[in-house]
Amino acid sequence: MTAMQATPERAIILAPRGRDSQLALMMLNEAGFHGVISRDLPGLCAELQQGAGLLLISSEALLGGDLEPLIRLIEQQPAWSDLPIVLMTHHGGPQQNPASRFGPQLGNVTFLERPFHPVTLISLVTTALRGRRRQYEARDRLIDLSQSELRLQNTLETLEQQVEERTAQLHHNEEALRQSQKMEAVGQLTGGIAHDFNNMLTGIIGSLELLRRRLARGRMEDLDSLIDLGVTSANRAAGLTHRLLAFSRRQSLDSKPVEMNTLVISMDELLQRSINESIRLDMQLDEQLWVAKADPNQLESALLNLVINARDAMPNGGRLVVSTSNQHLELDFTQAHSNLDAGDYVVLSVTDTGCGMPQSIINRVFDPFFTTKPIGQGTGLGLSMIYGFSKQSGGHVAIHSKVGEGTTVSLFLPRFGGDLPQDHPQDLVHSPFASNGETVLIVEDDPAVRVLVSTVLSDLGYAFVEACDGDSAVPILDSAQRIDLLISDVGLPGMNGRQLAEIGRQLRPELRVLFITGYAEHAAVRGGFLDPGMQMITKPFTFDLLTAKVREMLSA
Repeated sequence: MTAMQATPERAIILAPRGRDSQLALMMLNEAGFHGVISRDLPGLCAELQQGAGLLLISSEALLGGDLEPLIRLIEQQPAWSDLPIVLMTHHGGPQQNPASRFGPQLGNVTFLERPFHPVTLISLVTTALRGRRRQYEARDRLIDLSQSELRLQNTLETLEQQVEERTAQLHHNEEALRQSQKMEAVGQLTGGIAHDFNNMLTGIIGSLELLRRRLARGRMEDLDSLIDLGVTSANRAAGLTHRLLAFSRRQSLDSKPVEMNTLVISMDELLQRSINESIRLDMQLDEQLWVAKADPNQLESALLNLVINARDAMPNGGRLVVSTSNQHLELDFTQAHSNLDAGDYVVLSVTDTGCGMPQSIINRVFDPFFTTKPIGQGTGLGLSMIYGFSKQSGGHVAIHSKVGEGTTVSLFLPRFGGDLPQDHPQDLVHSPFASNGETVLIVEDDPAVRVLVSTVLSDLGYAFVEACDGDSAVPILDSAQRIDLLISDVGLPGMNGRQLAEIGRQLRPELRVLFITGYAEHAAVRGGFLDPGMQMITKPFTFDLLTAKVREMLSA
Protein backbone atom coordinates (compact mmCIF):
# COMPACT_ATOMS: atom_id res chain seq x y z
CA MET A 1 0.00 0.00 0.00
CA THR A 2 2.87 2.35 -0.78
CA ALA A 3 0.58 4.52 -2.89
CA MET A 4 -1.38 5.52 0.22
CA GLN A 5 0.85 8.52 0.89
CA ALA A 6 -1.99 10.94 0.13
CA THR A 7 -4.69 11.60 2.69
CA PRO A 8 -7.98 10.61 0.97
CA GLU A 9 -11.04 10.18 3.14
CA ARG A 10 -13.17 8.39 0.58
CA ALA A 11 -15.04 5.18 1.31
CA ILE A 12 -14.58 2.23 -1.09
CA ILE A 13 -17.82 0.24 -1.23
CA LEU A 14 -18.08 -3.41 -2.29
CA ALA A 15 -21.59 -4.89 -2.16
CA PRO A 16 -22.21 -6.71 -5.46
CA ARG A 17 -25.69 -8.06 -4.66
CA GLY A 18 -28.83 -5.99 -4.56
CA ARG A 19 -28.81 -2.22 -4.07
CA ASP A 20 -26.71 -2.09 -0.87
CA SER A 21 -23.81 -0.35 -2.59
CA GLN A 22 -26.01 2.33 -4.21
CA LEU A 23 -27.94 2.96 -0.98
CA ALA A 24 -24.75 3.19 1.09
CA LEU A 25 -23.17 5.61 -1.41
CA MET A 26 -26.30 7.77 -1.42
CA MET A 27 -26.30 7.94 2.41
CA LEU A 28 -22.61 8.85 2.47
CA ASN A 29 -23.00 11.55 -0.17
CA GLU A 30 -25.97 13.08 1.65
CA ALA A 31 -23.82 13.27 4.79
CA GLY A 32 -21.02 15.02 2.89
CA PHE A 33 -18.69 12.03 2.50
CA HIS A 34 -17.08 10.85 -0.73
CA GLY A 35 -17.34 7.25 -1.85
CA VAL A 36 -16.69 4.99 -4.81
CA ILE A 37 -18.29 1.63 -5.69
CA SER A 38 -16.20 -1.40 -6.69
CA ARG A 39 -17.70 -4.29 -8.63
CA ASP A 40 -15.47 -7.06 -7.27
CA LEU A 41 -12.49 -7.81 -5.04
CA PRO A 42 -9.82 -7.09 -7.72
CA GLY A 43 -11.44 -3.72 -8.39
CA LEU A 44 -11.50 -2.95 -4.68
CA CYS A 45 -7.79 -3.78 -4.40
CA ALA A 46 -6.99 -1.51 -7.34
CA GLU A 47 -8.93 1.35 -5.77
CA LEU A 48 -7.33 0.69 -2.38
CA GLN A 49 -3.86 1.16 -3.80
CA GLN A 50 -4.89 4.73 -4.69
CA GLY A 51 -5.78 5.44 -1.05
CA ALA A 52 -8.87 5.17 1.12
CA GLY A 53 -10.35 6.41 4.37
CA LEU A 54 -12.26 3.17 4.99
CA LEU A 55 -13.73 0.10 3.28
CA LEU A 56 -17.48 -0.71 3.37
CA ILE A 57 -17.90 -4.37 2.39
CA SER A 58 -20.89 -6.70 2.42
CA SER A 59 -20.21 -10.11 4.02
CA GLU A 60 -21.29 -12.04 0.92
CA ALA A 61 -18.65 -10.23 -1.18
CA LEU A 62 -15.94 -12.05 0.77
CA LEU A 63 -17.30 -15.54 0.03
CA GLY A 64 -16.12 -17.46 -3.00
CA GLY A 65 -13.53 -14.91 -4.11
CA ASP A 66 -9.75 -14.75 -3.77
CA LEU A 67 -9.12 -12.76 -0.57
CA GLU A 68 -5.35 -13.17 -0.71
CA PRO A 69 -4.62 -9.88 -2.59
CA LEU A 70 -6.77 -7.89 -0.15
CA ILE A 71 -5.25 -9.54 2.94
CA ARG A 72 -1.76 -8.99 1.50
CA LEU A 73 -2.47 -5.27 1.02
CA ILE A 74 -3.75 -5.00 4.58
CA GLU A 75 -0.71 -6.84 5.97
CA GLN A 76 1.61 -4.55 3.99
CA GLN A 77 0.20 -1.37 5.53
CA PRO A 78 2.86 0.97 6.89
CA ALA A 79 3.33 1.20 10.65
CA TRP A 80 1.11 4.27 10.95
CA SER A 81 -1.86 2.74 9.11
CA ASP A 82 -4.71 0.60 10.47
CA LEU A 83 -7.33 0.78 7.71
CA PRO A 84 -10.91 0.82 9.12
CA ILE A 85 -13.27 -1.75 7.58
CA VAL A 86 -17.05 -1.75 8.08
CA LEU A 87 -18.44 -5.25 7.34
CA MET A 88 -22.16 -5.33 6.55
CA THR A 89 -23.61 -8.58 7.96
CA HIS A 90 -27.00 -10.26 8.08
CA HIS A 91 -29.14 -10.53 11.19
CA GLY A 92 -28.11 -13.55 13.22
CA GLY A 93 -24.98 -15.25 14.57
CA PRO A 94 -21.96 -16.83 12.87
CA GLN A 95 -24.10 -19.41 11.05
CA GLN A 96 -25.85 -16.60 9.18
CA ASN A 97 -22.57 -14.74 8.58
CA PRO A 98 -19.78 -17.18 7.63
CA ALA A 99 -17.71 -14.23 6.36
CA SER A 100 -17.29 -12.96 9.92
CA ARG A 101 -14.48 -15.50 10.36
CA PHE A 102 -12.29 -13.27 8.18
CA GLY A 103 -12.42 -10.51 10.82
CA PRO A 104 -9.03 -11.33 12.44
CA GLN A 105 -7.29 -11.39 9.04
CA LEU A 106 -8.82 -8.09 7.96
CA GLY A 107 -7.77 -6.33 11.17
CA ASN A 108 -9.64 -3.14 12.12
CA VAL A 109 -13.19 -4.43 11.46
CA THR A 110 -16.51 -3.04 12.72
CA PHE A 111 -19.68 -5.07 12.06
CA LEU A 112 -22.85 -3.38 10.81
CA GLU A 113 -26.00 -5.51 10.90
CA ARG A 114 -28.48 -5.09 8.03
CA PRO A 115 -30.96 -3.58 7.71
CA PHE A 116 -29.34 -0.50 9.22
CA HIS A 117 -30.48 3.07 9.83
CA PRO A 118 -28.63 5.84 7.94
CA VAL A 119 -27.72 7.49 11.28
CA THR A 120 -25.99 4.28 12.41
CA LEU A 121 -23.99 4.03 9.18
CA ILE A 122 -22.95 7.70 9.24
CA SER A 123 -21.97 7.46 12.91
CA LEU A 124 -19.73 4.44 12.19
CA VAL A 125 -18.19 6.16 9.17
CA THR A 126 -17.61 9.39 11.14
CA THR A 127 -15.87 7.50 13.94
CA ALA A 128 -13.78 5.49 11.47
CA LEU A 129 -12.67 8.61 9.58
CA ARG A 130 -11.84 10.41 12.82
CA GLY A 131 -9.48 7.55 13.67
CA ARG A 132 -8.15 7.55 10.09
CA ARG A 133 -7.30 11.26 10.36
CA ARG A 134 -5.33 10.58 13.52
CA GLN A 135 -3.40 7.92 11.57
CA TYR A 136 -2.60 10.49 8.86
CA GLU A 137 -1.43 12.92 11.55
CA ALA A 138 0.82 10.23 13.02
CA ARG A 139 2.19 9.53 9.52
CA ASP A 140 2.95 13.21 8.97
CA ARG A 141 4.70 13.45 12.33
CA LEU A 142 6.76 10.36 11.48
CA ILE A 143 7.72 11.90 8.15
CA ASP A 144 8.68 15.18 9.81
CA LEU A 145 10.73 13.33 12.41
CA SER A 146 12.39 11.24 9.73
CA GLN A 147 13.24 14.28 7.62
CA SER A 148 14.50 16.20 10.64
CA GLU A 149 16.64 13.26 11.66
CA LEU A 150 18.02 12.95 8.12
CA ARG A 151 18.87 16.66 7.93
CA LEU A 152 20.55 16.53 11.30
CA GLN A 153 22.49 13.41 10.32
CA ASN A 154 23.68 15.02 7.07
CA THR A 155 24.75 18.15 8.91
CA LEU A 156 26.66 16.19 11.53
CA GLU A 157 28.37 14.05 8.88
CA THR A 158 29.48 17.16 6.99
CA LEU A 159 30.85 18.76 10.12
CA GLU A 160 32.60 15.56 11.13
CA GLN A 161 34.31 15.38 7.74
CA GLN A 162 35.55 18.96 8.07
CA VAL A 163 36.68 19.10 11.68
CA GLU A 164 35.88 15.79 13.37
CA GLU A 165 37.61 16.47 16.66
CA ARG A 166 36.28 20.01 16.96
CA THR A 167 32.76 18.85 16.17
CA ALA A 168 32.87 16.21 18.87
CA GLN A 169 33.98 18.81 21.40
CA LEU A 170 31.27 21.26 20.36
CA HIS A 171 28.65 18.52 20.55
CA HIS A 172 29.78 17.65 24.05
CA ASN A 173 29.66 21.29 25.16
CA GLU A 174 26.27 21.86 23.55
CA GLU A 175 24.76 18.78 25.20
CA ALA A 176 26.11 19.82 28.59
CA LEU A 177 24.66 23.33 28.15
CA ARG A 178 21.29 22.01 27.03
CA GLN A 179 21.12 19.65 29.98
CA SER A 180 22.07 22.45 32.34
CA GLN A 181 19.39 24.75 30.90
CA LYS A 182 16.83 21.96 31.01
CA MET A 183 17.56 21.21 34.65
CA GLU A 184 17.43 24.93 35.48
CA ALA A 185 14.03 25.28 33.79
CA VAL A 186 12.67 22.13 35.47
CA GLY A 187 14.00 23.30 38.83
CA GLN A 188 12.43 26.73 38.40
CA LEU A 189 9.10 25.22 37.34
CA THR A 190 8.88 22.56 40.07
CA GLY A 191 10.17 24.95 42.72
CA GLY A 192 7.59 27.55 41.81
CA ILE A 193 4.76 25.01 41.78
CA ALA A 194 5.86 23.48 45.09
CA HIS A 195 6.18 26.90 46.77
CA ASP A 196 2.78 28.16 45.65
CA PHE A 197 0.91 24.88 46.13
CA ASN A 198 2.37 24.29 49.58
CA ASN A 199 1.11 27.72 50.64
CA MET A 200 -2.33 26.98 49.25
CA LEU A 201 -2.48 23.47 50.72
CA THR A 202 -1.53 24.91 54.10
CA GLY A 203 -4.58 27.18 53.91
CA ILE A 204 -6.86 24.33 52.84
CA ILE A 205 -5.60 21.67 55.28
CA GLY A 206 -5.28 24.15 58.14
CA SER A 207 -8.81 25.48 57.80
CA LEU A 208 -10.23 21.93 57.62
CA GLU A 209 -8.26 20.88 60.71
CA LEU A 210 -9.52 23.89 62.65
CA LEU A 211 -13.08 23.13 61.52
CA ARG A 212 -12.72 19.55 62.73
CA ARG A 213 -11.41 20.69 66.14
CA ARG A 214 -14.13 23.28 66.67
CA LEU A 215 -16.91 20.92 65.63
CA ALA A 216 -15.52 18.24 67.95
CA ARG A 217 -15.65 20.75 70.84
CA GLY A 218 -19.09 22.00 69.89
CA ARG A 219 -17.82 25.49 69.05
CA MET A 220 -20.00 26.77 66.21
CA GLU A 221 -18.99 30.43 66.18
CA ASP A 222 -16.88 31.97 63.41
CA LEU A 223 -16.95 28.86 61.21
CA ASP A 224 -17.69 30.93 58.11
CA SER A 225 -14.28 32.60 58.23
CA LEU A 226 -12.53 29.21 58.31
CA ILE A 227 -14.65 27.97 55.41
CA ASP A 228 -13.89 31.15 53.45
CA LEU A 229 -10.16 30.65 54.11
CA GLY A 230 -10.24 27.10 52.77
CA VAL A 231 -12.32 28.05 49.71
CA THR A 232 -10.05 31.01 48.92
CA SER A 233 -6.93 28.82 49.09
CA ALA A 234 -8.58 26.15 46.94
CA ASN A 235 -9.62 28.74 44.34
CA ARG A 236 -6.04 30.06 44.24
CA ALA A 237 -4.82 26.50 43.62
CA ALA A 238 -7.39 26.11 40.84
CA GLY A 239 -6.23 29.38 39.32
CA LEU A 240 -2.62 28.16 39.37
CA THR A 241 -3.51 24.96 37.52
CA HIS A 242 -5.44 26.95 34.89
CA ARG A 243 -2.43 29.23 34.36
CA LEU A 244 -0.14 26.21 34.02
CA LEU A 245 -2.52 24.68 31.47
CA ALA A 246 -2.59 28.00 29.62
CA PHE A 247 1.22 28.08 29.47
CA SER A 248 1.36 24.47 28.22
CA ARG A 249 -1.49 25.19 25.74
CA ARG A 250 -3.71 22.52 27.29
CA GLN A 251 -6.54 24.61 28.69
CA SER A 252 -10.06 24.17 27.35
CA LEU A 253 -10.75 27.18 25.11
CA ASP A 254 -14.25 28.31 24.16
CA SER A 255 -13.28 30.33 21.09
CA LYS A 256 -15.98 32.51 19.54
CA PRO A 257 -16.34 35.86 17.73
CA VAL A 258 -15.21 38.70 20.01
CA GLU A 259 -15.87 42.41 19.55
CA MET A 260 -12.62 43.42 21.21
CA ASN A 261 -13.48 47.11 21.56
CA THR A 262 -16.69 46.21 23.39
CA LEU A 263 -14.78 43.84 25.66
CA VAL A 264 -12.15 46.48 26.50
CA ILE A 265 -14.76 49.17 27.20
CA SER A 266 -16.70 46.78 29.46
CA MET A 267 -13.54 46.32 31.55
CA ASP A 268 -12.85 50.06 31.92
CA GLU A 269 -14.06 50.30 35.52
CA LEU A 270 -12.17 47.15 36.57
CA LEU A 271 -8.96 48.40 34.93
CA GLN A 272 -9.33 51.80 36.57
CA ARG A 273 -9.62 50.13 39.97
CA SER A 274 -6.55 48.00 39.25
CA ILE A 275 -4.20 50.98 38.87
CA ASN A 276 -3.42 53.83 41.26
CA GLU A 277 -4.29 57.52 40.93
CA SER A 278 -0.80 58.46 39.72
CA ILE A 279 -1.33 56.49 36.50
CA ARG A 280 -3.43 57.90 33.64
CA LEU A 281 -5.30 55.24 31.65
CA ASP A 282 -5.94 56.04 27.98
CA MET A 283 -7.86 53.92 25.51
CA GLN A 284 -7.06 54.22 21.81
CA LEU A 285 -9.54 51.93 20.07
CA ASP A 286 -9.70 51.52 16.30
CA GLU A 287 -13.26 52.34 15.20
CA GLN A 288 -12.89 50.06 12.15
CA LEU A 289 -11.66 47.10 14.21
CA TRP A 290 -12.22 43.62 12.82
CA VAL A 291 -13.92 40.89 14.84
CA ALA A 292 -11.43 38.58 16.59
CA LYS A 293 -11.73 34.87 17.28
CA ALA A 294 -10.81 34.01 20.88
CA ASP A 295 -12.04 32.84 24.25
CA PRO A 296 -13.44 36.07 25.77
CA ASN A 297 -12.88 34.96 29.37
CA GLN A 298 -9.23 34.16 28.74
CA LEU A 299 -8.86 37.41 26.80
CA GLU A 300 -10.22 39.41 29.74
CA SER A 301 -7.78 37.64 32.07
CA ALA A 302 -4.89 38.38 29.68
CA LEU A 303 -5.77 42.09 29.47
CA LEU A 304 -6.05 42.39 33.25
CA ASN A 305 -2.66 40.70 33.68
CA LEU A 306 -1.03 43.07 31.19
CA VAL A 307 -2.51 46.14 32.90
CA ILE A 308 -1.34 44.98 36.32
CA ASN A 309 2.17 44.32 34.97
CA ALA A 310 2.21 47.81 33.44
CA ARG A 311 1.03 49.32 36.73
CA ASP A 312 3.83 47.59 38.64
CA ALA A 313 6.37 48.92 36.14
CA MET A 314 5.33 52.51 37.01
CA PRO A 315 5.65 52.81 40.83
CA ASN A 316 6.00 56.60 40.50
CA GLY A 317 3.09 56.98 38.12
CA GLY A 318 2.92 57.47 34.38
CA ARG A 319 0.73 56.83 31.37
CA LEU A 320 -0.88 53.49 30.45
CA VAL A 321 -2.37 53.05 26.99
CA VAL A 322 -4.70 50.22 25.95
CA SER A 323 -5.05 50.20 22.17
CA THR A 324 -6.60 48.03 19.46
CA SER A 325 -5.74 47.81 15.78
CA ASN A 326 -5.96 45.67 12.66
CA GLN A 327 -2.84 44.14 11.16
CA HIS A 328 -2.03 41.80 8.29
CA LEU A 329 0.94 39.52 8.93
CA GLU A 330 2.93 38.56 5.87
CA LEU A 331 4.39 35.12 5.22
CA ASP A 332 7.99 36.24 5.76
CA PHE A 333 7.05 37.21 9.35
CA THR A 334 4.88 34.21 10.24
CA GLN A 335 7.39 31.65 8.96
CA ALA A 336 9.71 32.65 11.79
CA HIS A 337 7.06 31.71 14.38
CA SER A 338 5.63 28.24 14.88
CA ASN A 339 1.85 27.67 14.53
CA LEU A 340 1.33 31.14 13.04
CA ASP A 341 -0.34 31.57 9.64
CA ALA A 342 -0.11 34.56 7.36
CA GLY A 343 -3.32 36.60 7.34
CA ASP A 344 -5.42 39.14 9.22
CA TYR A 345 -5.09 39.62 12.97
CA VAL A 346 -6.71 41.83 15.59
CA VAL A 347 -4.11 43.37 17.91
CA LEU A 348 -4.58 44.30 21.57
CA SER A 349 -1.64 46.33 22.95
CA VAL A 350 -0.82 47.60 26.44
CA THR A 351 1.87 50.30 26.66
CA ASP A 352 3.42 51.81 29.78
CA THR A 353 5.96 54.58 30.39
CA GLY A 354 7.69 52.63 33.14
CA CYS A 355 11.17 51.34 33.79
CA GLY A 356 11.42 49.09 30.75
CA MET A 357 13.40 45.84 30.48
CA PRO A 358 16.83 44.89 29.11
CA GLN A 359 17.04 42.19 26.42
CA SER A 360 18.27 39.62 28.93
CA ILE A 361 14.97 39.95 30.83
CA ILE A 362 12.83 40.03 27.67
CA ASN A 363 14.35 36.68 26.65
CA ARG A 364 12.95 35.08 29.83
CA VAL A 365 9.65 36.84 30.51
CA PHE A 366 7.57 33.97 29.07
CA ASP A 367 9.28 31.34 31.26
CA PRO A 368 6.90 29.93 33.92
CA PHE A 369 7.50 31.30 37.42
CA PHE A 370 10.07 33.81 36.17
CA THR A 371 9.38 37.19 37.76
CA THR A 372 11.30 40.36 38.52
CA LYS A 373 8.90 41.29 41.32
CA PRO A 374 9.80 40.85 45.01
CA ILE A 375 8.87 37.57 46.73
CA GLY A 376 5.16 37.41 47.44
CA GLN A 377 4.19 40.04 44.82
CA GLY A 378 3.95 37.87 41.72
CA THR A 379 3.68 34.23 40.66
CA GLY A 380 5.62 34.60 37.41
CA LEU A 381 2.78 32.96 35.46
CA GLY A 382 1.02 36.03 34.01
CA LEU A 383 3.01 36.44 30.80
CA SER A 384 3.58 32.69 30.40
CA MET A 385 -0.22 32.24 30.54
CA ILE A 386 -0.69 34.95 27.89
CA TYR A 387 1.97 33.31 25.73
CA GLY A 388 0.25 29.91 25.92
CA PHE A 389 -3.20 31.43 25.34
CA SER A 390 -2.01 33.30 22.24
CA LYS A 391 -0.35 30.23 20.73
CA GLN A 392 -3.30 27.92 21.46
CA SER A 393 -5.63 30.51 19.89
CA GLY A 394 -3.54 30.53 16.70
CA GLY A 395 -2.10 33.95 17.49
CA HIS A 396 1.10 35.59 18.67
CA VAL A 397 2.43 37.83 21.44
CA ALA A 398 5.25 40.36 21.04
CA ILE A 399 7.15 42.57 23.49
CA HIS A 400 9.00 45.79 22.72
CA SER A 401 10.81 47.44 25.61
CA LYS A 402 13.58 49.97 26.27
CA VAL A 403 15.17 50.57 29.64
CA GLY A 404 13.95 53.88 31.05
CA GLU A 405 11.35 54.38 28.30
CA GLY A 406 8.68 51.74 28.88
CA THR A 407 7.21 48.56 27.47
CA THR A 408 4.59 47.54 24.92
CA VAL A 409 3.07 44.07 24.92
CA SER A 410 0.96 43.24 21.85
CA LEU A 411 -1.41 40.28 21.65
CA PHE A 412 -2.27 39.16 18.09
CA LEU A 413 -5.48 37.12 17.70
CA PRO A 414 -6.87 35.72 14.42
CA ARG A 415 -9.58 37.63 12.64
CA PHE A 416 -12.97 35.89 12.69
CA GLY A 417 -13.94 34.98 9.13
CA GLY A 418 -17.48 33.63 9.45
CA ASP A 419 -20.93 35.11 9.88
CA LEU A 420 -21.63 36.67 13.25
CA PRO A 421 -24.21 34.75 15.31
CA GLN A 422 -27.55 36.49 15.74
CA ASP A 423 -28.58 37.63 19.20
CA HIS A 424 -31.52 35.72 20.64
CA PRO A 425 -33.70 36.83 23.54
CA GLN A 426 -32.64 35.27 26.81
CA ASP A 427 -34.96 32.67 28.21
CA LEU A 428 -36.57 33.29 31.56
CA VAL A 429 -34.50 32.08 34.49
CA HIS A 430 -35.77 28.74 35.72
CA SER A 431 -35.63 27.42 39.24
CA PRO A 432 -32.61 25.15 39.75
CA PHE A 433 -34.78 22.53 41.45
CA ALA A 434 -36.09 19.52 39.55
CA SER A 435 -39.78 19.74 38.78
CA ASN A 436 -40.56 16.88 36.41
CA GLY A 437 -38.62 13.95 37.81
CA GLU A 438 -35.59 14.61 35.60
CA THR A 439 -32.94 11.87 35.79
CA VAL A 440 -29.20 12.39 35.28
CA LEU A 441 -26.62 9.70 34.43
CA ILE A 442 -23.31 10.57 36.15
CA VAL A 443 -20.19 8.88 34.72
CA GLU A 444 -17.04 9.71 36.70
CA ASP A 445 -14.13 7.46 37.69
CA ASP A 446 -13.16 9.54 40.75
CA PRO A 447 -15.44 8.42 43.63
CA ALA A 448 -15.12 11.74 45.49
CA VAL A 449 -16.21 13.80 42.48
CA ARG A 450 -19.01 11.34 41.73
CA VAL A 451 -20.35 11.54 45.31
CA LEU A 452 -20.19 15.36 45.35
CA VAL A 453 -22.00 15.74 42.01
CA SER A 454 -24.68 13.20 42.93
CA THR A 455 -25.19 14.84 46.32
CA VAL A 456 -25.69 18.29 44.75
CA LEU A 457 -28.17 16.91 42.21
CA SER A 458 -30.01 14.96 44.91
CA ASP A 459 -30.33 18.11 47.06
CA LEU A 460 -31.94 19.81 44.07
CA GLY A 461 -34.45 17.01 43.65
CA TYR A 462 -32.95 15.29 40.60
CA ALA A 463 -32.92 11.52 40.31
CA PHE A 464 -29.55 10.15 39.29
CA VAL A 465 -27.82 6.96 38.17
CA GLU A 466 -24.07 6.47 38.65
CA ALA A 467 -21.38 4.67 36.66
CA CYS A 468 -17.62 4.61 37.18
CA ASP A 469 -16.63 4.19 33.52
CA GLY A 470 -17.96 4.03 29.99
CA ASP A 471 -18.36 0.24 29.94
CA SER A 472 -20.65 0.44 32.97
CA ALA A 473 -22.63 3.34 31.50
CA VAL A 474 -23.45 1.80 28.09
CA PRO A 475 -25.92 -0.84 29.46
CA ILE A 476 -27.71 1.91 31.35
CA LEU A 477 -28.01 4.01 28.19
CA ASP A 478 -29.24 0.92 26.33
CA SER A 479 -31.94 0.19 28.92
CA ALA A 480 -35.43 1.56 29.51
CA GLN A 481 -34.10 3.78 32.32
CA ARG A 482 -35.16 7.40 31.96
CA ILE A 483 -32.11 9.56 31.21
CA ASP A 484 -32.59 13.30 30.57
CA LEU A 485 -28.93 14.33 30.81
CA LEU A 486 -25.55 12.59 30.65
CA ILE A 487 -22.82 14.16 32.83
CA SER A 488 -19.49 12.54 31.96
CA ASP A 489 -15.83 13.14 32.68
CA VAL A 490 -13.82 13.38 29.46
CA GLY A 491 -10.80 11.45 30.73
CA LEU A 492 -12.45 8.16 31.67
CA PRO A 493 -10.36 4.96 31.79
CA GLY A 494 -10.77 2.87 28.65
CA MET A 495 -13.59 4.39 26.60
CA ASN A 496 -13.33 8.17 27.02
CA GLY A 497 -16.25 10.51 27.63
CA ARG A 498 -16.50 11.67 24.01
CA GLN A 499 -16.74 8.09 22.74
CA LEU A 500 -19.38 7.34 25.37
CA ALA A 501 -21.36 10.37 24.24
CA GLU A 502 -21.31 9.13 20.64
CA ILE A 503 -22.67 5.75 21.71
CA GLY A 504 -25.25 7.51 23.87
CA ARG A 505 -26.37 9.63 20.91
CA GLN A 506 -26.77 6.48 18.78
CA LEU A 507 -28.97 4.89 21.44
CA ARG A 508 -30.75 8.12 22.39
CA PRO A 509 -30.42 10.67 19.54
CA GLU A 510 -31.78 13.58 21.60
CA LEU A 511 -29.51 12.94 24.60
CA ARG A 512 -27.97 16.08 26.10
CA VAL A 513 -24.37 15.79 27.32
CA LEU A 514 -22.45 17.88 29.86
CA PHE A 515 -18.71 17.12 29.91
CA ILE A 516 -16.57 17.84 32.96
CA THR A 517 -12.81 17.90 32.52
CA GLY A 518 -9.68 18.75 34.44
CA TYR A 519 -7.31 18.18 31.56
CA ALA A 520 -8.21 16.78 28.17
CA GLU A 521 -5.85 17.20 25.28
CA HIS A 522 -8.48 16.65 22.60
CA ALA A 523 -10.88 19.00 24.38
CA ALA A 524 -8.35 21.79 24.41
CA VAL A 525 -10.31 23.67 21.73
CA ARG A 526 -14.03 23.19 22.20
CA GLY A 527 -15.10 24.15 18.67
CA GLY A 528 -14.05 20.80 17.23
CA PHE A 529 -15.05 18.75 20.27
CA LEU A 530 -18.62 19.70 21.15
CA ASP A 531 -21.63 18.88 18.98
CA PRO A 532 -25.02 20.61 19.36
CA GLY A 533 -26.63 19.70 22.67
CA MET A 534 -23.23 19.33 24.35
CA GLN A 535 -21.53 21.66 26.82
CA MET A 536 -18.41 21.55 28.98
CA ILE A 537 -17.28 22.81 32.37
CA THR A 538 -13.75 22.63 33.72
CA LYS A 539 -12.68 21.18 37.05
CA PRO A 540 -12.64 22.48 39.68
CA PHE A 541 -16.09 23.97 39.19
CA THR A 542 -18.45 25.62 41.65
CA PHE A 543 -21.70 23.87 42.41
CA ASP A 544 -23.53 27.06 41.39
CA LEU A 545 -22.03 26.66 37.90
CA LEU A 546 -22.92 22.95 37.80
CA THR A 547 -26.49 23.70 38.90
CA ALA A 548 -26.87 26.47 36.32
CA LYS A 549 -25.55 24.27 33.49
CA VAL A 550 -27.82 21.36 34.43
CA ARG A 551 -30.88 23.60 34.60
CA GLU A 552 -29.94 25.36 31.35
CA MET A 553 -29.52 22.10 29.44
CA LEU A 554 -32.65 20.47 30.83
CA SER A 555 -34.70 23.59 30.08
CA ALA A 556 -33.46 23.90 26.49
